[in-house]
Amino acid sequence: MTQDDTGSIGQAIRRIRKNKHISLQALSSTSGVAIGMLSQIERDLGNPSLKTLMRIQQALDVPLSALFDADGEGDAKISQDDLAHHVRHATSRRAVQFGTPLMTKEMLSPPAGQRLQFMVLNIQPGGTSGPSPLSYPAEKGGLVLAGAFELTLAGKVLQLRAGDSFQFDGATPHTFSNPYEEPASLMWIIAHEPAAGRHL
Repeated sequence: MTQDDTGSIGQAIRRIRKNKHISLQALSSTSGVAIGMLSQIERDLGNPSLKTLMRIQQALDVPLSALFDADGEGDAKISQDDLAHHVRHATSRRAVQFGTPLMTKEMLSPPAGQRLQFMVLNIQPGGTSGPSPLSYPAEKGGLVLAGAFELTLAGKVLQLRAGDSFQFDGATPHTFSNPYEEPASLMWIIAHEPAAGRHL
């Protein structure tokens, strides 16, 4: 998938960091991500894993949707009559690749989304959230739109197929993967706790 297809998370991170007057050193210290890695990500030379992106996003204290509007044009393409900050039109939706070419996300939440975020997660065969479990204080859930995937909660594997829905406490260590031969597509929903940072 090309950068034009996926948008540029790196440009968005750099823009947000500079707008907040945060140095690379400060962002590295807060996020726990090495300066060299941050520099590569901002220059679109690195493709951050889910865990790395989560750390950066929390350190910047922005909603996930902010990382999907790298050029700042998302709202400009929506008419004032639509109350742009409450709507995300299909034409302003971007597919962003995470970690490997095997997983992409399409943000569905409007730019105003703060505590509730939702997206379409596409996982190719072999795609995974990574070897380390994710854990974050938020309610998570979703609906499998096509294919099948495995959700592991606290070491227990759940096999979910098209039409199945799920919900769990995001603080529970969890991973997800597609060990099957067909791509999986699912609606992924995150309800953040008040005053919490945002993550994937």
